[in-house]
Formats: sequence, structure tokens, C-alpha cells
Amino acid sequence: MTPRDLMATARSLAEGDPRRPSQANLRRAVSTACYAMFHCLAGTAADLLIGGSRGEAWHQVYRALEHGSARNACQNRRAMQGFPLEIQEFASSFVALQGARQRADYALDGRYDKSDVLAAIDRAENAIEKISQVDARHMRSFAAHVLFKRRPS
Repeated sequence: MTPRDLMATARSLAEGDPRRPSQANLRRAVSTACYAMFHCLAGTAADLLIGGSRGEAWHQVYRALEHGSARNACQNRRAMQGFPLEIQEFASSFVALQGARQRADYALDGRYDKSDVLAAIDRAENAIEKISQVDARHMRSFAAHVLFKRRPS
């Protein structure tokens, strides 16, 4: 399962019925787009900190990423200012999609509009695409930022 696979699934859920996709499919599409961003970040962190070999250490780093900690790190405006714009935009999209995922998964009220869901999917896809072009040293720093707790010097 790759972020690209997850994005294709999200789009398929949102566009499945050309007339009117079900609310369940629209909610699932939002959630899946968010998970694509999460898995993109987890995989990138593991690749940069461990390398491409998917052994035990790689899986340990991949699984170390936590939703809440990553969101909080991405919301840290002071820290985020030190990263390139593409990373800042990814972080902003990550936070927005996580909020949308929580509403889609847990809030039973409200209806989802297909165009809004497709816009969220586009935002996630765009963020994933842009972050894949960022220099490895910046991405490695971002991976450390979202994975590790800051301690006073």
C-alpha cells in the first residue's frame, strides 16, 4: 500500500457514482486521503533515517510516527518557519486533512459535498507531490521534527 494507491482509492470512492456518491464513500475518501499523507510522511521518514531497505529498523521508524504528535509538530509555527515552503504547505495540509478525517470518521452530523471532498483529495495529492521534490536534508530535518520530542538544550 503506497500513498499513490491510497490517493487512487480516495478518488475512486469520491467519484464512484457519477451522479451522487454515498455519504459513506465521501467520508471514507476524506479519511483515505489523510492516511495517504500520513503514510507518505512515515515512509519518507523511514527511508531518510534508515535507508530504503525495509528491515526491522525501517519498520520501527515507519511505525514510530504518531498522528497526534505529528499534527502538533506541524502546528508549531515557530519550528515550521525554518523549513522550505513545500514542507510548510505539506504540514498545513496534513493538519487540515487530519481535522477533516476526524470529522469524517467520528462526527455523525453534517453532509459531505463531492466537490469539497475532491478539493481535499487534490490538496493531499498536491502536498504529497510537492514534498517529494524537497531536498533530502530538509526532509530529514522535518522527519526528525515530527518523530522526536523536543527537549530543552
